[in-house]
Amino acid sequence: MKPDPAVVETFIQKAEAVSAKVVRVASPEAAFAYAVDVCATKEACQLLVSGCEAPLSATAEALCETKQEKIMAAPNLPEVEFGALEKLCREKSIGLIKDDLRSHLAGIDIGFTRADYAIAETGTLVINSKSEALRLATMVSEIHIALLPVSRLRATAFDLTEELKQWMSDPADYTAMITGASRTADIERVLALGVHGPLELHILLWEEC
Repeated sequence: MKPDPAVVETFIQKAEAVSAKVVRVASPEAAFAYAVDVCATKEACQLLVSGCEAPLSATAEALCETKQEKIMAAPNLPEVEFGALEKLCREKSIGLIKDDLRSHLAGIDIGFTRADYAIAETGTLVINSKSEALRLATMVSEIHIALLPVSRLRATAFDLTEELKQWMSDPADYTAMITGASRTADIERVLALGVHGPLELHILLWEEC
């Protein structure tokens, strides 16, 4: 079911108002190509790379060695789609992982996810996140790129009441509601992005046929 075009426009305006980048894509394959291009053109995640030039213990050297390639995590893609993304990543020498994200906490460049729903009135993504790997992908990646089918867009949070009740009836449930890039103004009311989570949020709006 396609949402009212006005709902789509509201979502885009609200998401962009909180620094999300919204891009329309024609297919999941186009979304994969977009994500690989973003990863290939960005600098490698610098979280722990700094200091690697100093004399280090064997353990620290091994950790630095793991960050010599760019890493993309895509924990909730179906196997066929993961394979398609993996092929594109391989062509650009980008590592693609699906699980065991804890072994890559030294720096995940891109977290690629499929959003379950979105709320237009606040520009918010809604992702059922029972999987620890999915939670980590949306929290520790430098850039979060989410694929959102337009049919999953709802005008208000109340329009998701039944879906959320169903999720919560199966404990323990984790539902992430993500509005814009991670931000905080805890220190002297100075806004800082990317402190507690991804520095950038890209929403790929898939307009299904």
